[in-house]
Amino acid sequence: MRILVTGGTGFIGSHFVRALADRGDQCTVVSRSGRDPWGHAEVHVVRANPADPGDWQGQVGTVDAVVNLAGERIIDPKRRWTLARKRLLKDSRLDVTENVVAAFREATKPPRVLLSSSAIGFYGPRGGDILDESEPGGGDFLASLSWEWERAARQAEDITRVTLLRTGLVLGRGGGVLDALLPMFKLGLGGPWGSGDQWLSWIHIADQVGIMLFALDNDLSGPVNLAAPRPVTVSDFAATLGRSLGKPAVLPAPAFALKMGLGQAASALLDLQRVVPRRALGAGYQFSFPELEEALRDLVGGRAD
Repeated sequence: MRILVTGGTGFIGSHFVRALADRGDQCTVVSRSGRDPWGHAEVHVVRANPADPGDWQGQVGTVDAVVNLAGERIIDPKRRWTLARKRLLKDSRLDVTENVVAAFREATKPPRVLLSSSAIGFYGPRGGDILDESEPGGGDFLASLSWEWERAARQAEDITRVTLLRTGLVLGRGGGVLDALLPMFKLGLGGPWGSGDQWLSWIHIADQVGIMLFALDNDLSGPVNLAAPRPVTVSDFAATLGRSLGKPAVLPAPAFALKMGLGQAASALLDLQRVVPRRALGAGYQFSFPELEEALRDLVGGRAD
């Protein structure tokens, strides 16, 4: 299969592109930096900013599928959610997605499928409600951002299959939330944040990539929750991570401290969702890591670094 990927050099994208190349797919990665961390014969990097229209859009008509993963990081400790930052978070997603859809429309032979990123933040803060893909969207900033992101991708539904990847908290080596948490937890200074009672929907990077490959290869369209089938509370997550490292995990990070440090962006850590992957399970996907303890044991258990 020939696949074009935007956002391919990010944490999720780099794992995904490697998995595609390892199984023999030909990958074209559109990247602002033009860097190639894979060094794989099946990966070709096009240096271009997918947020801007350009010659890269002509590549869309030469592939079988497009996977759209581009977007600025939601949580960055150095950047609060000012109006300018919110605009950047929105534009970095909508501009790329709109350009991708425009390329589908201009292609003589459009690709057979568009996989486009979204997030479980789509549902908004819902407490302990169990949320599958049939639930409506929320009304906060992240929910509105995800809704607009999905709406932009859905503009291609009349010409191709569109799958919306509503992604939870991705656990993996070399990036994501674990990179931020591990230094403190390894020192025994980690613990739950906020009340600790909020539900956290996580997924191992192997299953994140696995569901994406599954969605490419199967007739799975519309929204798909990318989260393990057993979400946990933040307190349970912290305790399990500490246990995996052989360290205590009892020092809390109160909500007020997160708000002081991150401002409004703290809501991304405090207003969480209890999500289940009903559509992936119903389509026959089998999780490699359905339980948090085995996922963390695989990623950090026994690591001395």
